[in-house]
Amino acid sequence: MSEPRPLTDLLHRAQDGDAAAFREVFDATYQDLRQLARQRLSRGGRGTLLDTTALVHESFVRFANAGNLQLNDRNHFMRYASHVMRSVIVDIARAGRAQRRGGDALHVTLNTELGERTGGGEDEILRVHETLEELHAADPRLVQVVEMRYFAGMTETDIAAALGVSDRTVRRDWEKAKLFLASALS
Repeated sequence: MSEPRPLTDLLHRAQDGDAAAFREVFDATYQDLRQLARQRLSRGGRGTLLDTTALVHESFVRFANAGNLQLNDRNHFMRYASHVMRSVIVDIARAGRAQRRGGDALHVTLNTELGERTGGGEDEILRVHETLEELHAADPRLVQVVEMRYFAGMTETDIAAALGVSDRTVRRDWEKAKLFLASALS
């Protein structure tokens, strides 16, 4: 069996259009992506139709459809993966909310109590997403920290490595982001 190629080399080959290299990137990072997805989904208990495998595979499909990505190394790849997972989770939450509200069906209000009790997870995800859009204008790195921590379930050490900063900086950014989110969401 041949020695696996370094991820950076595979990323560059994949960016040059090498489909086999793109598949090797996915194979080389599959377990890391599953771990990110598992960490994110294990915290929620949100009862969505999304599981670890589905999140990783949907993320891979979005990578494949992204076109000309410019990913420099493993850390850049993992930052982008957390962003993609955020978009997958937000899209699933939006679809769940639309379906719960009846989608295109005729709307008839009978009792709103049940709907208010069941929508917490999806509503929270969408409120966090909208708040992050506002935060991006003030501090894009805080948004990256939230994406990696909240949407991808990465540890502070993993985030620090991905962003090229210290663990202490990540902790400080996470605290700032939590304060901003708490203020905006209250």
